[in-house]
Amino acid sequence: MLFKLKLMRLGWGGITDSRHGAVTITFCAFFMQVFVEASSWWSLAMNPLLIPEAYIIGGQPLCSQLAGLSKGQKKLCQLYQDHMQFIGEGAKTGIQECQYQFRNRRWNCSTVDNSSVFGRVLQIGSRETAFTYAISAAGVVNAVSRACREGELSSCGCSRAARPKDLPRDWLWGGCGDNLNYGYRFSKEFVDAREREKTYTKGSLQSARLLMNLHNNEAGRRITSDLAHVSCKCHGVSGSCSLKTCWLQLADFRKVGDALKEKYDSAAAMRLNSRGKLVQVHSKFNSPTSSDLVYIDPSPDFCVENKTTGSLGTQGRLCNKTSEGMDGCALMCCGRGYDQYKTQLVERCHCKFHWCCYVKCKQCSRTVDQFVCK
Repeated sequence: MLFKLKLMRLGWGGITDSRHGAVTITFCAFFMQVFVEASSWWSLAMNPLLIPEAYIIGGQPLCSQLAGLSKGQKKLCQLYQDHMQFIGEGAKTGIQECQYQFRNRRWNCSTVDNSSVFGRVLQIGSRETAFTYAISAAGVVNAVSRACREGELSSCGCSRAARPKDLPRDWLWGGCGDNLNYGYRFSKEFVDAREREKTYTKGSLQSARLLMNLHNNEAGRRITSDLAHVSCKCHGVSGSCSLKTCWLQLADFRKVGDALKEKYDSAAAMRLNSRGKLVQVHSKFNSPTSSDLVYIDPSPDFCVENKTTGSLGTQGRLCNKTSEGMDGCALMCCGRGYDQYKTQLVERCHCKFHWCCYVKCKQCSRTVDQFVCK
């Protein structure tokens, strides 16, 4: 019971599995295929050793017992044990954002079971895999940078970013900003560690996948960095704002997710050339930048369950009868049709503000139609 309460205080109440609208805590060690092992650090998202006082038993660090870490990642764990909680939080944030961004798509970033995170679907070097790697790397930048600012880590503190040249001269550059520089460097060192430890035959499928993973990890970090902005606070008598103190602040992670979703939609198809480098399949398009997503395999259609590809299918998924988009019943159900059900929806209503200071609402119920893919 005490362990459960500690998890709840740390915010590990669960992660929404948008496939069934339920709550799941299925973050575990990840993957069977050697060329997708780089994502196994995601198991930190729900690992009970994230509780700081559990890291030491009899004076011996437990990093070697954490499932899914590569040799290099275990060394980093031993050097930076206080960071591991925030790496797990970054993974959790990335997964939640992935599920939000794909909530209305056939593949909705569902977690699968207690022995994997997304299952076999990420064995394919698809757009979906590209997005997942990028959003996870971005999540670690976000979590570690903010942990520095909040004084949670012994090896970093507030941002030391240089004063922006366009900041008015009479505004102060200080405060305690998110330490983006540290978060970026630590994310690169930790998240990329497994990929950089591997050596594959030049021109092999595994080498192409390794290059793809590293590129997309970097894209997630770049987007997080590019969206960081200057935030300011006014000082002065009666709110006159005669003086401003400014600092560097990371963007809300939803903006990072939105930006990466746009990169997903415009991701570049790549192939290996004779020199073992990734090049575009369609050379008439502009070459992808370091903040663009790349992929090497076409995506499955995700219409039906397929244990080989890891597709869960869309049977049982809710759809929107009136929509012509991906969430519409025509596309979501892949032409199989849908069933209609009546359900009672309970929601807050007739809310009133009471002085001072709370809002009191009633609960109202109404019957609504729901459409579920066959």
